[in-house]
Amino acid sequence: MKATSVVSGTAVPLDRSDVDTDQIIPSDWLKQVSRTGFEKGLFSEWRDNRDFVLNDERHAGASILLAGINFGTGSSREHAVWALQQYGFDAVVSPRFADIFRNNCTKNGLVPAQIPAEAAAELMAAVQADPDLEITVDVTRCTVEAPAIGFEASFPLEAATRQRLIEGLDDISMTLRHTAAIDDYESRRPPWLPAAG
Repeated sequence: MKATSVVSGTAVPLDRSDVDTDQIIPSDWLKQVSRTGFEKGLFSEWRDNRDFVLNDERHAGASILLAGINFGTGSSREHAVWALQQYGFDAVVSPRFADIFRNNCTKNGLVPAQIPAEAAAELMAAVQADPDLEITVDVTRCTVEAPAIGFEASFPLEAATRQRLIEGLDDISMTLRHTAAIDDYESRRPPWLPAAG
């Protein structure tokens, strides 16, 4: 997983609440056997509407998704996170995330920045008024900023989760940090126990 300490760029203002994982990546896209190509299915049922915000060329190349309250509800599919990342988003800003979705984000390197509802509404309005507004999501400081309009809001992130994002550590990488201890244990394991692996 890629290390992320700061995400800077423009944002897509998805002004919808209660967006569930089936809307993020419809179930038809879950039949793939590889972990690539999910960006094509991102919000695919909404993208048929040419007025949908992702079809607005002014937001092309945005690295941040501004979402409404209660983003990522529904099933626990990691595919939703993969689709957002493969489309080009490195962070999602919302007043509230579903717990499982938020956890999937941090385990895959997508930054979930949960800011107060009033701050999220202010930022949403600012981006809708100016699609070129530069936003910074700082994982180290746990802040979302838009310096051009004097905006700053904090978001919660446990110390271990913050470190995991900054260092780019997925679950396997975290386990591999203990290779010496694992090897030491295996070398001392009684021979009558089943072999590892």
